[in-house]
Amino acid sequence: VQLQASGGGLVQAGGSLRLSCAASGRTFSSYYMGWFRQAPGKEREFVTAISWSGSSTYYADSVKGRFTISRDNAKNTVYLEMNSLKPEDTAVYYCAARSGGLATKVGMYAYWGQGTLVTVSS
Repeated sequence: VQLQASGGGLVQAGGSLRLSCAASGRTFSSYYMGWFRQAPGKEREFVTAISWSGSSTYYADSVKGRFTISRDNAKNTVYLEMNSLKPEDTAVYYCAARSGGLATKVGMYAYWGQGTLVTVSS
């Protein structure tokens, strides 16, 4: 599966942004989808993941209550709605896919998008 992330940009603290990740192929619904982020000088970290049907979601503590992941299998797209953004949310955001179940480690995802930059100004 090929992934294309979009929607990044510059936003003020407290603002909102929605990222999208479009997937190619006809088996999108068979993949567990995740979002990760990598801030300058830091390792890539898990943000959130969503199950094949979208019925189960999981969030890192740092974004819980502020970010929402969703997916539209008819459109082969996964979304990340980000609210109450903070300067520490500044990072390149990556979508990723895996064939198995929930995973929070980078190495557990086989497919990655190219990343989209989110910059939150204070």
